[in-house]
Amino acid sequence: MIYRYRDQAALDASLNARATVPDVAPFITAYAEASAKARATLECRANVPYGPTPAERVDIFPARMPASPVYVFIHGGYWRALDARDSSFMAPMFVAAGAAVVAVNYELAPAASIDEIVRQCRAAMNYVFENAAAFNGDPARVHVSGSSAGGHLAAMALGGDARVQSASTLSGLFDLEPVRLSDCNEWAKLDAASAARNSPLRHLPKRPVPLVVSYAPNEAAEFAVQSEAYLAASVAVGCHARFVAEPGTNHFDLPMRFMDRDSALSRAVLETMGLG
Repeated sequence: MIYRYRDQAALDASLNARATVPDVAPFITAYAEASAKARATLECRANVPYGPTPAERVDIFPARMPASPVYVFIHGGYWRALDARDSSFMAPMFVAAGAAVVAVNYELAPAASIDEIVRQCRAAMNYVFENAAAFNGDPARVHVSGSSAGGHLAAMALGGDARVQSASTLSGLFDLEPVRLSDCNEWAKLDAASAARNSPLRHLPKRPVPLVVSYAPNEAAEFAVQSEAYLAASVAVGCHARFVAEPGTNHFDLPMRFMDRDSALSRAVLETMGLG
């Protein structure tokens, strides 16, 4: 056995999100097309740098009113794919609901280590706190969110900064030890120490915050198991954490439920942001 009761094949399968759908390409195309539409129809400050490297940039959609909540989204792609340009499809819904939206970009693996990706995302959060007023945001009302690897990165941002007011994680990974032992380590390049350093289950929220956790009904096993573990651990440290179901979704279209203000996920997150 490689991990718990799993041999190598079973462990690899438990982390294979792509195997849960016939073809991932239509979802990637949908992200890009809906995000391009958002940039074309809303005020958008694109490619704003938050750090010294070309990858360290954010796309900002200002709120319509000063001192509004800020929704920060960190994209997935198993730390090795996608871009902020693919990650603003939810901006029209959140801006219409009264928030500013910030889509975070970061250097991808394996060019960047997981340590460095986490550092960059935390730097992006610091940029948001320091500059929120410039895009009508309130630094005391910042919500961090992410899907898949972005769910992991959102949880690491939450665990690393007590200023985060609320959070949501979709299909995240919260213990990187099984990732280290799986075929995903071809690009994650984790050792035992870096897996521990970057596991949100070892870095729980700094203070009790509202937290929404979700995953798809047909999720690859490790994403579901780890989401439940993170939910329970967050409740244990005092967070008002809850699971929100979105029947009929999969790992890849689950975050697109944020395009619909009436979806269960949208309603739950808007409530945590004071916009319910």
